[in-house]
Amino acid sequence: MSELTREERLVDVFATLADTLIDDYDVVDLLQTLVDTCVSTFDVAAAGLLLSDGGGDLEVLVSTSEESRLVETMQLSAEAGPCIESFRTGTVISVTDLEQGPPDWEPFRTAAREHGYTAVHAIPLRLRETTIGALNLFQQDGDTLGDRDLRAARALADVATIGILHERTLRASDEARGQLQNALNSRVAIEQAKGILAYTHGVSMEAAFTMLRNHARSNQLPLAVVARQLVDRILII
Repeated sequence: MSELTREERLVDVFATLADTLIDDYDVVDLLQTLVDTCVSTFDVAAAGLLLSDGGGDLEVLVSTSEESRLVETMQLSAEAGPCIESFRTGTVISVTDLEQGPPDWEPFRTAAREHGYTAVHAIPLRLRETTIGALNLFQQDGDTLGDRDLRAARALADVATIGILHERTLRASDEARGQLQNALNSRVAIEQAKGILAYTHGVSMEAAFTMLRNHARSNQLPLAVVARQLVDRILII
């Protein structure tokens, strides 16, 4: 079987990224595919990706080599570097000569130099005003990354961002639906418990609810828990 062309590799990875919108997927596997494709398709030596945990803290999620992972980790430790800057500003940070970077990049620059990296392009994973991470493309002497390739890399990062945010939205929606269902189930149990108390004590439904609530409060238990215990005949009031 012949080796895939550059264009065929890009089509394949775009299709893979687009599938995240309609199917279940593994975020780590998805993003590993992204960085691997960048290295196999563009003239870069390595790639890594930092992803926010939702609270603003970045973590090295995937990389194409241990060397690039170490360099990314150094950025995080120093809280300074092109990928950090790209995440904070939501813009592409291209540094064709790492020796020209700002002074606070020195820990990152030293680590990059030790592993032969001389240039880096940091691309934000961004959708409108939301930035969830950044993609780093590392280059060595002799590597070239033209504007067209950079645009393609940005497009890959954009599609990955949409997929991740889509998954987070679905997860949040599922959680909200679960909370609503739990609330509905709790309400059913409470109504059943009220009926039991009204019958066994010969009181109104309002009085039964007062008894139920007073027991829950005096024992520092959730009302729904007391109701379920009463319905399941674990508790007698």
